[in-house]
Amino acid sequence: MTNEDPKSSNSTTDSESAPITAVHNEDQQNSNSTPELNQFAEKAAPLLPDLLYPSESDEPLELTTCYLKQAEPLTVSHIKDWQMLPPSVYVEEIPEADFWEPVTTQQEWYEEAEKIRAAKFQQLKYVVEQALTVRQVFRVGETEMDVYLLGRQESGDRAGLKTKVVQT
Repeated sequence: MTNEDPKSSNSTTDSESAPITAVHNEDQQNSNSTPELNQFAEKAAPLLPDLLYPSESDEPLELTTCYLKQAEPLTVSHIKDWQMLPPSVYVEEIPEADFWEPVTTQQEWYEEAEKIRAAKFQQLKYVVEQALTVRQVFRVGETEMDVYLLGRQESGDRAGLKTKVVQT
């Protein structure tokens, strides 16, 4: 089951042969959210093709935006409202380090493909840290979880990454 807004739309970048999905909420108040995503996407999109977030089911990462513009950090309630989730759906905030640690840490036993994946995630982490402030990570669900890494851009708009993690 996905917790995406049923009004979500997908888009692709012209500069990449592989499609990059952007999750948008059509209730956004102004039209500059898409250019803001494009500014972040210009740096992040080249790193996303073929990059899978590991769990019991390796899943791709997507670019996402969030229309919530308040200055203070987001709460679980904000995420539930943004994703139009019922109160019964479990949502938790986790430390950003918990998002990056399993994908950016180089292990001695890694083979070449795993080393390359970790290096790409390190590059992606750098891009996220440079482009987004007040970063937060939320997990939505209990077994099949949507994971959102959201941060504020210079304009105040929120953007980030979304993936899915499966843990049984």
